[in-house]
Amino acid sequence: MKKKVAFVCTHNSCRSQMAEGYARALGADVMDAYSAGTENYPEVKPLAVEAMALDGVDISGQHPKLLDAIPGELDYLITMGCGVACPFVPCKHREDWGLDDPSGGPIEDFAATRDLIKARVIDLIDRIKND
Repeated sequence: MKKKVAFVCTHNSCRSQMAEGYARALGADVMDAYSAGTENYPEVKPLAVEAMALDGVDISGQHPKLLDAIPGELDYLITMGCGVACPFVPCKHREDWGLDDPSGGPIEDFAATRDLIKARVIDLIDRIKND
């Protein structure tokens, strides 16, 4: 049975969107991936979309969502290190990845964050497979 995994950040416009993109691209066989934010934001950051495209993952159709867009009960809740004070979200496992926000920086900063996220998503996929 697939695990329900949500990636949460403040605006759901960069890191959590990248994580959702990799989870869907690399782990669709073991998880249903979602992402959300605690505050409204108008769009996924264009440099996040570009950085992901450079690694072959298309997140151009994704859009920022709020917490009410994710399932009410999760197997994994991953916060991205943005000091998000999440309201209570029922989950079996919660962890924080402590990632710096590349927003405002050049594409190289987004690519570096993307690579960290990819490695962590791959690790999460491995853990789920061995769970």
